Amino acid sequence: MSTSIVADLFTKLRALAGPALLATLTILAGCAEIRPQGPAGKASELVYPGPPDEPRFVFERSIASSADVIADSDDDQFRRLLTGESRSGVGLAKPYAASVHHGRLFVSDTAERSVKAFDLHEQKFFVVGQDDPGQLIKPIGLDTDANGNLYVADATARAIQIYDRDGRHLRKIGGKDLFDRLTSVTASPDGSRIYVVDIGGVLSENHRVRVFDAHTGEHIRDIGKRGAGPGEFNLPRDLAIGKDGRLYVVDGGNFRVQIFDTDGNYLDSFGKAGRQYGNFSRPKEIAIGPDGNIYVADAAFGNFQIFNPQGDLLMFVGQRSESPGPGRYMLPSGITVDGDGRIYFVDQWFRKVDVFRPYGLAADAGFGAPAKKPE
Repeated sequence: MSTSIVADLFTKLRALAGPALLATLTILAGCAEIRPQGPAGKASELVYPGPPDEPRFVFERSIASSADVIADSDDDQFRRLLTGESRSGVGLAKPYAASVHHGRLFVSDTAERSVKAFDLHEQKFFVVGQDDPGQLIKPIGLDTDANGNLYVADATARAIQIYDRDGRHLRKIGGKDLFDRLTSVTASPDGSRIYVVDIGGVLSENHRVRVFDAHTGEHIRDIGKRGAGPGEFNLPRDLAIGKDGRLYVVDGGNFRVQIFDTDGNYLDSFGKAGRQYGNFSRPKEIAIGPDGNIYVADAAFGNFQIFNPQGDLLMFVGQRSESPGPGRYMLPSGITVDGDGRIYFVDQWFRKVDVFRPYGLAADAGFGAPAKKPE
């Protein structure tokens, strides 16, 4: 608890409490842990990579429930100080994927059949997809376009549900005759096209990316087919669009990322099966940062690896662990990057989203920082 909060509470208590209660609160305040609030780089912060390398990212926070983003009122703080109760909120049951737009984080929750929205900037929370039209059955992959519209891949309905930034349903694309086993959706920045990854399966030959007009639902083209050659897929998982318009596809069963031009023509690939960094073991989701770098979540490694646009490994963040904690993961899945460079990394097992801030970005700067109160 910060010293300013304690001081404010003492001011209120002087008019309400007797000497005995004030003495008790003085003892509690003396036991309160006060963390340093200085700039990034203090010894108490978890940075990546670790010393002696130059740090690039710092662990900022974990998000596990609505209580982690909704601002506390002074009365709530006062009540908990008196009663000892802990904060509570709407939690994540089984998170899978994430997408972020200017500090508004959307997380698919397959167990609760909804998408949960955590607005870090405005400090509010709401749920998407609980009611018709647009009721969700098994939401998996997510994406947002430049306007913040939300695109949700519903694996059971085999359809894409589209909502505006505030969760109002706009339209539906797809149906059971169009997909075998869809797993993710990616929208072009202008919202004109969507790329839907059909993971196929052992008995299916439809391992591909299907491209649709995002407004009419018209099928435009398919990218790839089942196989191990250039431009072919084995259990594809996710797709991201680079700053140059190139398409980066996680080809999970072939342990690589394949690169295509905007028309779906094969260009290159990187990665292979292996235990060394730069290789893949169980790659899942992919994201592109504002710097053009590529972020790939790997469930078996318990981390995400960062590559440049050419596929050269730059660094990795996180470790596999059976114990919860910052930067520790048991079953990571989704990853997304905001326009300020903050990374949001989903772990299904620990039911959380970890946030990493670029080392040079101040904690109160960017889309992921709470809005400043007026003076």
